[in-house]
Amino acid sequence: MSNAKAAAVIGLGVGAMLITQAGDPLDSVGSWYPIWSEMGLRGAPARAFFCFSVGVLFFAIGWLYRLFFSPLELLRSLEDVGYVEEDGRTKAQAANDARRRRKIGELPPVYPNGWYRVLDSHMLQRGEVKNVSILGEQVAVFRGHDGKAYVVDAYCPHLGANLAVGGRVFGNCIECPFHGWKFQGDNGVCVKIPYAEKVPDFASVRSWPTCEVNKQILVWFHCDGEEPQWIVPEQPEITNDEWVYRGRTEHFINAHIQEIPENAADIAHLSHLHTPGMLSGADLRYTNSKMWEFVQHDWKVEWKPESEPNKHCSQMFVKHALRVFGCHWPLLDVSVVARQVGPGIVFLLFDQTFLGRGVIMHCVTPVEPLLQCVTHTIFYQSNIPPVVPKFILKVECIQFERDVMIWNNKKYVSKPRLVKEDSAIQKHRRWFSQFYSENSPRLQYQRDKLDF
Repeated sequence: MSNAKAAAVIGLGVGAMLITQAGDPLDSVGSWYPIWSEMGLRGAPARAFFCFSVGVLFFAIGWLYRLFFSPLELLRSLEDVGYVEEDGRTKAQAANDARRRRKIGELPPVYPNGWYRVLDSHMLQRGEVKNVSILGEQVAVFRGHDGKAYVVDAYCPHLGANLAVGGRVFGNCIECPFHGWKFQGDNGVCVKIPYAEKVPDFASVRSWPTCEVNKQILVWFHCDGEEPQWIVPEQPEITNDEWVYRGRTEHFINAHIQEIPENAADIAHLSHLHTPGMLSGADLRYTNSKMWEFVQHDWKVEWKPESEPNKHCSQMFVKHALRVFGCHWPLLDVSVVARQVGPGIVFLLFDQTFLGRGVIMHCVTPVEPLLQCVTHTIFYQSNIPPVVPKFILKVECIQFERDVMIWNNKKYVSKPRLVKEDSAIQKHRRWFSQFYSENSPRLQYQRDKLDF
């Protein structure tokens, strides 16, 4: 239950208690009595009004607390964003129709090699296990009693039970809910079969290379089973709690994973798609409405890959300016350095004199070949009022959802017709190709439908 709802329930409960008690509640409010008497509120009407007033007061307190202090969490379901509902169709039907119409064409491999976010650290408590879909697999993510997070294949090799559905954590092992087989989190080896004298050597599940950094749990994927080839850099301000968690957004996108980071090199789309202000929303049919033309964003962007030993990284430098009624507001100018680490992680670093410093971690995790889970998690200076980073995250969410509407309805063009001003796109594709190997999995077929 949210803070606001809890406060309202408490308020209504207090009011109800006052209604049922004998006597006039106005007798206990002292100086308010003459005012309420002049309003003609006595007896039962007074008690009812008092109940309503207390409920509204507590609701307002809860709403203000949530606005100014609670993290902002916007979690969109698969069909919520980026689809056009017509002719009485539901959002789910519109999403399914868009998926069926999609032209697959010649796609790159669907699962690049690299690190991917599984969960935020605060979402997994000690001794807890969760079922997660990632890279076309079901995995069990659990935190052992040593405090470390482990990721193993979800299905027990014995008879296929899902370890994450009813499975229990014992020490640093997970127990199968079906027959009680116990598997170690660090290597997946079965260490106990309750009814067997000996545990056979073949009794094991795959254990995924895992790290926990920047208060996120990540797994390493490589199509050939190679060990991690780089580490995810630590953001020290997050580790030492100088920057604190202020919220996250989550979207599911029907597109190839490469489409999403490629936006960093597509400089031309910024001035066309993202110039309209946040007030015009995310629906591309209305973003260019003249009603909201008085607010506009200006963008200057440069993208470039890094060299050895960080060839798996690239950087985008963004200078953002806001214009209101044609006037530049320099106080709100923002410079952002977006550093991409591998195919699935981007650090969006903010440094602004007025708004302070912080980071949005943009993570893309493949769920299926053409289904991506994208999260934006913001950490910000602890001494900056929470409403500031929440506002930044909300603005970023609106701008991002404009891209979602494009991605959900486009196809991947393997040989695009580019002009010289699009040269960074081709450079980005060459840079991104390093995350594919000869055996990287490719899409073999197109599903007829998705059911939500």
